[in-house]
Amino acid sequence: MCLFQLFPILLAQFLPFHFNEKEFNHGLPFYLFRKKKDRGNQIFHFCRSKCHKNFKMKRNPRKVKWTKAYRRLHGKDMTQDSTFEFERKRNRPERYDRNLAENTLKAIKKIDKIRSDRASYHIENRLKTGKVQRQKEARKQLELGIHLVKAPLALAQDSSLCLPKIKDNVSQAQTEENQPMEE
Repeated sequence: MCLFQLFPILLAQFLPFHFNEKEFNHGLPFYLFRKKKDRGNQIFHFCRSKCHKNFKMKRNPRKVKWTKAYRRLHGKDMTQDSTFEFERKRNRPERYDRNLAENTLKAIKKIDKIRSDRASYHIENRLKTGKVQRQKEARKQLELGIHLVKAPLALAQDSSLCLPKIKDNVSQAQTEENQPMEE
């Protein structure tokens, strides 16, 4: 995620740092200078030129569909999960402990699996509503066009399924047309 994708979130929540998840410190840097001493100056990186151009055009990331801000706002990505708590920045560094480092590395694998399972569950739940709606529309369409679906053999065996035949009145109409008009 880059600055353009998270900018409204950064401004709203005053997140103290930002980085590109894929490649740390890669991309075009953006320097944010703040006057307050407690926040200090920050350096953000755009992940690609697309984000940088959209940022320069002053586009709102909440309205651009491919951004993380849009996806979070419209419920397409998980926003609140206890697994995100492990990633947050701590203000005080921990004293190095070999056992703690080992346990942390083991826990990272478990947490990643839990997060991926929850994300897939979130996606499944999000897609269920669309599936139910498509099924309802398909049923409606089937009811409207049931005459197109009925088997031809069933129509031949049961005459009540067929439309009533119209009698041929063409010969009577032709004789009336051939008669001379009255004046």
